[in-house]
Amino acid sequence: MFKSLTPIILLTISNIFMTFAWYGHLRFKSSALWIVILVSWGIAFVEYCFQVPANRIGHEFFDAAQLKTIQEIITLIVFCVFSIFYLKENLKWNYLVGFAFIILAAFFVFKKW
Repeated sequence: MFKSLTPIILLTISNIFMTFAWYGHLRFKSSALWIVILVSWGIAFVEYCFQVPANRIGHEFFDAAQLKTIQEIITLIVFCVFSIFYLKENLKWNYLVGFAFIILAAFFVFKKW
């Protein structure tokens, strides 16, 4: 059981790094774009160090579509927390409804038909 949680944990760590790589610079709009790009690349490298093993290990337990679905749901959760606490932005009700539909999609991906 724990081994099947390993890719989920790794994907969560990966998504934290990637969210900072993609959106962390929004608090530093006065920084030169080329510096932001280089810093983002460095963060993305660390992200890949977690993401690639997560998918390699995860493919023992899940198929690729399931891994992608897990990754997207983790991304939404990480992004919501990041958006509220780091960017200090509010989540609007329509964002949450849209996210809920994406999470509902996971039901169809994981349902044994």
